[in-house]
Amino acid sequence: MKQNEAPRNPRVIVVQKLYAQELNRESELTFPKHRYKKFIKDIVLGTLERKELIEETIQQHLSKDLNEKRTEKLLIVLLHAAIFEFLYRPQTSLNIIINEYLNTSDFFFRAKSKKILKCNIRQGVKKDKIISERIFNYKKIFFKFVKK
Repeated sequence: MKQNEAPRNPRVIVVQKLYAQELNRESELTFPKHRYKKFIKDIVLGTLERKELIEETIQQHLSKDLNEKRTEKLLIVLLHAAIFEFLYRPQTSLNIIINEYLNTSDFFFRAKSKKILKCNIRQGVKKDKIISERIFNYKKIFFKFVKK
């Protein structure tokens, strides 16, 4: 993703909104006019509403690999948004979700953090029973993509 394209990318905006909310819980969420306003609003509000369930899922499946207290907040926010989409947006292909969040991570992270994110997404996808049915059909595509 090119730097000039990133601010218009809906998932970059989602991560920015979630991160801002994480830092300042008192702030009011606003959603200015955007081509994908409904998508952005659905993902942001859905992730915030289901935050406890998402954290439970992370704790169950990624606790050995991810220490939430020692991991950057931005990485956790990005992972929360990706897991929300895995669980609650079945109409979006799994490989598209993964690709989009890895591209979004280019805007925010250096290569080392991106590798951590890629590993955590892969582990979460492999271990999560709720989305394992969706993975079965996308497994070959997903592992080809992750190995890049």
